[in-house]
Amino acid sequence: VQLQASGGGLVQPGESLRLSCAASGFTLGYTAIGWFRQAPGKEREGVACFSRDPGIGNYADSVKGRFIISRDNGKNTVHLQMNNLKPEDTAIYFCVLGKPYSPGNSCPARQFMYWGRGTQVTVSS
Repeated sequence: VQLQASGGGLVQPGESLRLSCAASGFTLGYTAIGWFRQAPGKEREGVACFSRDPGIGNYADSVKGRFIISRDNGKNTVHLQMNNLKPEDTAIYFCVLGKPYSPGNSCPARQFMYWGRGTQVTVSS
């Protein structure tokens, strides 16, 4: 399984970015998908994810109301629309994939066994 993420970059506070990730390889049965991030000196954080397909997106409190996760129907492709970006959103963002789990309101790292290389998002004026 490979996860290819794209869309990172450098933006100013208040601007938007859209991340995309496509999973390839033997992905049959792996329908939990989403995004984690890690900033220097901080713990890894589950930003947004789907626990299954179809499903409702789960979000970290820090991004609720600003980020929107979506997926292409029938495909292991996921997007993260990030609006009103803040300097504290600066991090490496990782696309993740796993087997479906019971719906909840979080993105537990233990549920995702495949991780992409990550894409850098920098928010700075």
